[in-house]
Amino acid sequence: MAEQLQLENGNIRISNDVVSKIAGLAALETPGIAAMSGGLSEGWAKRLSGKNVQKGVTVEVGQLEAAVDLRIIVLYETPIHEVCRMLQQNVREAVESMTGLHIVEVNVKVEGVAFKNDEIS
Repeated sequence: MAEQLQLENGNIRISNDVVSKIAGLAALETPGIAAMSGGLSEGWAKRLSGKNVQKGVTVEVGQLEAAVDLRIIVLYETPIHEVCRMLQQNVREAVESMTGLHIVEVNVKVEGVAFKNDEIS
């Protein structure tokens, strides 16, 4: 669903998929993040709908604000609380600077730990 921002020059619509993609890319660029976690329900949604669901990212986009939920896998031996704080900051800055939306929250759920040599699907 795309939300619409009305301006004097016209309307701007930013879809949930765009915000989700920006948040996912910013998350993967954060040091200490091994991967995004898709979870079982997201795998089923992709199989049933044929859609490319943004792995591990859920967003709610309003007219001026957005909220982001992330499911992640962190690298072993990284301080999880520090990685998550940095992740929240990186995602907030990326989405706000690219879309102009105010991010009201970035929720992070750590679903796993991976070793550097692990192969993550």
